[in-house]
Amino acid sequence: MILKSDPYISDSELKTALIDSLKGKNLKKVLILPPDYTRMYSGAGKITAIYYEALKDICEVDIMPALGTHEPMTKEECLAFFGEGVPFEKIIVHNWRRDVVKIGEVPGEFVSEVSEGLVSDKIDVEVNKLIVDRSYDLIISIGQVVPHEVVGMANYSKNIFVGCGGSNMINSSHMLGAFYGMERIMGKDHSPVRKVFDYAQENFLKDIPIMFVLTVTTNKGDETYIHGLFIGSQRNVFEEAVSLSQQINLTYVDEPFKKAVVYLDGREFKSTWLGNKAVYRTRMAMADGGELIILAPEVKKFGEDAENDRLIRKYGYVGREKVLELVDENEDLKNNLSVAAHLIHGSSDGRFKITYCTEKLTEEEVRGASFDYMPYEEAAKIYDPKKLTDGYHEINGEKIFYISNPALGLWAAK
Repeated sequence: MILKSDPYISDSELKTALIDSLKGKNLKKVLILPPDYTRMYSGAGKITAIYYEALKDICEVDIMPALGTHEPMTKEECLAFFGEGVPFEKIIVHNWRRDVVKIGEVPGEFVSEVSEGLVSDKIDVEVNKLIVDRSYDLIISIGQVVPHEVVGMANYSKNIFVGCGGSNMINSSHMLGAFYGMERIMGKDHSPVRKVFDYAQENFLKDIPIMFVLTVTTNKGDETYIHGLFIGSQRNVFEEAVSLSQQINLTYVDEPFKKAVVYLDGREFKSTWLGNKAVYRTRMAMADGGELIILAPEVKKFGEDAENDRLIRKYGYVGREKVLELVDENEDLKNNLSVAAHLIHGSSDGRFKITYCTEKLTEEEVRGASFDYMPYEEAAKIYDPKKLTDGYHEINGEKIFYISNPALGLWAAK
């Protein structure tokens, strides 16, 4: 089922389409896999609530947010994301280090082929044990298709293999994308990482009853607009979503930004692990020698868990070549390749300056991670996020480009 509407899909159209997707199914037990609160503009919270309301009285329903390496959602976040209709006690927490089982492996020869020889290690395919629990008649995987730094276009099987995946798949896929180069990946479908996910899906999930529910969205302030809804089990629904997202979430600019200012909404971004979307999504639009200013009022740590945070503080965002050297020399980084990949993605490789403007991380902490620093209060007086709108502005005689939410797009120079 494919539903597109200009300018956007109404709530009644959305509900009708979701209810229709359940018709003809004899369901006793269902697992819903939405994204977490860090995808607050995906429309997935509303979709989860509609499915839960439709199913709760006719079958058993479990809900497990596809956390990946992120922190578990709090009760307040669940309420804000799903609304009052989804009980907090129904939320199952995915633990990417402990709750997974290996269901197969992607051969090293295949990885080498899709990466043009850059990576040749096999990749273990690990998923949360509930994914392969045969008691579920249906697994509903919900998520937003949008340009992404690791896989090219987010969601579809990424929701399973990363969002509900284990450490080996997460580490290996992130490093594969970093080795290949995210400028070659972002905004495209058939990346090496996506090909690995396709291989794993075709070979190890073909008997699992997964229905993908994909959205393409934009937002204005807190309002989310769903422009496309794509429901099905075949790859073509993802490809249709990719095509629409490339049209509305990818912005080409006439000339590279000499200065860009990106705001990180404190409800969504509390770590550089997430906040560095400001770097990933703008780097193809940044001019050499330019400056990226990141307004990060609630960023208070680097990693989403203690070990990742420790490693980021230890090594810093020091650029691709240096990180690759550090991986060779240090076992702790070698054993946490998703962190190594993140350090590569979060650096400008010396092309432009990245200035983090925080109040909950100190100047010493920010500079220790190889970023420049400005106090948030000082930066917000110059670049006031309450007044600025997306696009070009002139401030103190200087031309800047302002982005209110880096998570919903990709910016690149023509």
